[in-house]
Amino acid sequence: MRAVVFGYHEIGYACLDELMNFGAEVICLFTHEDDPDEEVWFKRPVEIAEKHHIPVYTPENLKEAVWTNLIEDMSPDIIFSFYYRKMIPKVILEIPRVGAFNLHGSLLPQYRGRSPVNWVLIGGEKKTGLTLHYMVEKPDAGDMIAQREIEITFDDTVYTLFMKMAGEARILMKETLPQLKDGTFKRIPQVGPSSYFGGRKPEDGVILWGKDAVSIYNLIRAVTHPYPGAFTYLDGKKLYIWKAYPKDGVWNVLSGKVISKKPLLVNTGKGALELFTVQLEGEEEMDGERFATIHNMEDTLFGGNV
Repeated sequence: MRAVVFGYHEIGYACLDELMNFGAEVICLFTHEDDPDEEVWFKRPVEIAEKHHIPVYTPENLKEAVWTNLIEDMSPDIIFSFYYRKMIPKVILEIPRVGAFNLHGSLLPQYRGRSPVNWVLIGGEKKTGLTLHYMVEKPDAGDMIAQREIEITFDDTVYTLFMKMAGEARILMKETLPQLKDGTFKRIPQVGPSSYFGGRKPEDGVILWGKDAVSIYNLIRAVTHPYPGAFTYLDGKKLYIWKAYPKDGVWNVLSGKVISKKPLLVNTGKGALELFTVQLEGEEEMDGERFATIHNMEDTLFGGNV
């Protein structure tokens, strides 16, 4: 089975590794140059490609004819996309004999689009998963080949969930590759309610204290390390909240107002949020109670309380 792989990130690494373990002939890898402004906390498929002497390409524009011609000349049976961040043109998707398949980080047709791992946590979902599906012009809309469901616990963060998904991606590939090789896989149309979400930017992490404590907690755990973080404002500076937990109760004060310093509790639209780990812009990350003492946070009202 001759395969051209488009891949990046931890899941791209895991899936390419399973392809090699299966004995697939990986003709080449299309991937991304690392962004100097992005924390590279994950394994990258280029590491496997270098180990196995697989040619690597990092094009800025896949619409250039040189890439279509190159892949046509390789005569692949299959094209795989594993967390590759660019849209692959239709003319390339039509090249492989068996088909072009993408591994998406949700249970399609829910959470189509970008950043599904972040969005399912923000949405407070109790489960997510992975879907291997045909690639068509419309993002994440092609027939499904395989799915694996993943439980989301209340304590999961974006990091723990992503690592769960990387492990499950290996299992999905192990189970599905033999079917793709011998043609016994089934095409399953996407039916039922669907949803689509766009990419997220660092500024989307602002905390609105008028929301309930659980919703704010979900945002914090969805964008905590190694992502840019959820934040509020203190004296005109960003205060990042890296770890927090919701608390039940009713306090007759404004949303965003500090209720106590030990523990560091902040009122919300419903319930309160205990802040365990925070970081003021330009300062070191520290324990919430220590921060409240150092900055004398009695009667503090955080910005973004709408």
